[in-house]
Amino acid sequence: MAHMRMVSSAAIPVQENGTAHRQESPAAGAGRRRACKGAFPLSNVTRRLTAAAVVLAAGFAASPGRADPGPFTGMAGTWGGSGTVALEDGSTERIRCRATYGVSGPRMSLVLTCASDAYKFGLQADVVAEGSTISGSWTETSRGASGVLQGRGGGGNFQLVATTAGFNANIALATRGNKQSVSIRADSQFRAANISLSR
Repeated sequence: MAHMRMVSSAAIPVQENGTAHRQESPAAGAGRRRACKGAFPLSNVTRRLTAAAVVLAAGFAASPGRADPGPFTGMAGTWGGSGTVALEDGSTERIRCRATYGVSGPRMSLVLTCASDAYKFGLQADVVAEGSTISGSWTETSRGASGVLQGRGGGGNFQLVATTAGFNANIALATRGNKQSVSIRADSQFRAANISLSR
């Protein structure tokens, strides 16, 4: 068996059993292995880019700065408190009140119930905001009266007017964190109500 080896950095011709073939030198093989080890598979690049895009999109979707707060933000839930009501005969009653607000974007529903030992009234309202303009309907459940509710406001502070045949009332509502005040001035049924609520 005859072997002929030529020292080369690329390949070494080898003759074995009468057949010649090229044998890679150790230096060339090591260089090729280093090159393959440093390469980053394309499939891994694609997966990493896709994962980064998903994380970025989720971050934008969850960003609080992109949320658009509605005019009734911070009002949803149940509130309780007390106040006074001034009746047509000039007497004043202490009242206990409970208010429940349901908020969905620019829409809000209200159920307000107030009572004393001798007096009671219940107000229900459904309104929608278009910018700072508020419109909707109201019902006074204890007397069966109902009508239109209109006004302006936002950020938990509103000036509203409730109207129906023979009755008008101005309603001012102010919310500060977990405190809320409701002031009603009417031209009949009762003169005024001042209510302080919290939750």
